[in-house]
Order: sequence, then C-alpha cells, then structure tokens
Amino acid sequence: MRFGRSVRGSLIGLLALVAFAGCGADPAAEQPQAGGGLEKTELNVGIVPVPSSAPLFIAMEKGFFKDEGLTVKTQTIQAPQQIMPQILNGGIDAFLTSYVSLITISDSGVAKLKMLTEAQQGGPGISGVVVTGDSPVKKPADLKGKTIAVNVVKALGEVTVSAHLKAAGVSPADVKFVPVNFAEQLAALQAGRVDAAWMTEPYISAAKKDLGGRVVIDTLSGPTDSLPLDGWAASADWVTANPKTAAAFQRAMAKAQQVAASDRAALNAVIPKFTKIPAEVAASMGLGTFTTSLDVARIQKVADLLAEFQITKTEIDVAGLVAAPPA
Repeated sequence: MRFGRSVRGSLIGLLALVAFAGCGADPAAEQPQAGGGLEKTELNVGIVPVPSSAPLFIAMEKGFFKDEGLTVKTQTIQAPQQIMPQILNGGIDAFLTSYVSLITISDSGVAKLKMLTEAQQGGPGISGVVVTGDSPVKKPADLKGKTIAVNVVKALGEVTVSAHLKAAGVSPADVKFVPVNFAEQLAALQAGRVDAAWMTEPYISAAKKDLGGRVVIDTLSGPTDSLPLDGWAASADWVTANPKTAAAFQRAMAKAQQVAASDRAALNAVIPKFTKIPAEVAASMGLGTFTTSLDVARIQKVADLLAEFQITKTEIDVAGLVAAPPA
C-alpha cells in the first residue's frame, strides 16, 4: 500500500510517539514570576499527542502560566488509565483526558477525578466510519451484520458509531466492534478483515487516497454534533489539596483556549511540535471547536450516551466530576 508523502510522514510521526509515551518530562519549562501563595508552583502535566493539547503549549509559549506563578513541564501519555498510579500519588498534577475516560474511570470506582477545563468539542469531518471504494456499504443501515474496527472498544468510537446506527434504525448489537490500531486499519480494510473502520485524520485522508475510501458516517455530526471530546483534569484529592494552584492553572488555560478558539495560525504553529505531524498536514486537517467554557449540560450528553449503550454500569451525574471555576 502506498501513502502520499505528507500523510505517510504524519503516520510515522504518530507511531513514533507511541514508543516515546511516558519516557519522561519535556525539558522545556517556564520559570514563574512569583508563587502568589500557591500550594504548588511546579506542575507536571500529562499531554496526549493530539491537537487538543495545543492550548497548553500556547499557554507555555505566551507566558500565561508564568503570569500565574506556575512552572509547567510536560510528560507524554496515551490515556489516564495507563498512568493512574502517578495521578494518585501526585507524580502527575494535571492531564489531558477524553470525557469517555473521565466518566468510565468514575464509574469503575478506580479513582475520583475532576475536570478543570474543557479542550475540544467535536465537529464534522474529524472522525468517521470509512469503507473501501468498492464496498457494498453505502449508508449507515448497510452496516447491519458488519464488523467495524475501532481503535479501542467501549470508547469514543463505539459510542458515536452506536448513536448514528440507532438513528439509522440499526441496533448497535447488530454490528461487531473489534479493536484495531489506527495505523493498522487501512491494511485491515484492504485485506477484508473488517468491513468498515472508525478513524480520524490523517487516516481518513489516507484511506480516501489509497483505497478510494468513502465516509459512510460522519461520527461527530447529527446526533453527536458538538459532542465534548476532552479536557484537562486532576484527581479530586489534588484539587482539594491545591485549590489556589488549580485555579491558577484554570485561569492560564482559559486564556490559551481563547487563543486556540480564535487563531488557527497559533494552533498550526504548535501542533507539529508535540505531535510530529508535518506542518502542511496540521494546517489543513480538520479540527473541532476549542471551547471557552466548561458546560455541565454539554458534558452530561457524553455520560448519557455511555449509559444508554451500557458502557457504564450506572448513570453518572457529571456535575460531580467538574471542578469549581476559579474565583
């Protein structure tokens, strides 16, 4: 299978990040102007190599953390579940997490987490269910009885696909979700090991170019339009022990979110630095909406979908998972 140069480069970069995940802190860190009575002035923040992490780097480069008396260093992670001991023992102060992870962790009882600030909401063109050009699947209803690859089962892909299948009159129980890493999905599609795959950019572009791929479900549109994707969280114990520090982090990130929401050039400049996605790909890839407020009602929609499709055992009230805004 042959890939275009820019897409191939972005895939190689993304794969390389997996090997580097958790290998240590970013040597770049800000020096604070003053402590300002903060409980902690030096923070280790877990970042995921996806565009949602961009505002944190904007905050570092523009001195928003420094203005709040904070020094921030970063550690690459893939998901909070993988570094839970560090979260619980204070080795990682704050971290990027999907709302699906936040809610399922709460449902499992493994830890009590609090969302400090939201990152991105979904939007059209960011993720979708893709089939090969010669597939008989033409519309969502045609997926009944088919096998769909998702990068992780019981997560965002399965939830959003299920919502669209239901809207098309297909029970999610009538399809089979199987875990296939994003980097392996194109080969699985081409070989016929799966009938369809839920994927994100830049893999969607690669599928279109090399397999004549078609998107049969835009999974962040219609019933899942503007679905909250992720945000910055900390353990509930950490927030209780460090209320002033938590508020300082929130204020700095709020400024950065404002920049991300209004200045695509600022995003284009930082995304290649921590994702290894080539600059030309970063500049053209679809992004969601960088939100400037933490909306409990909006987040509740994610929890309700998780309960509806029996991914969580209980119905979660997300109000208890959101930290108080800074005074």
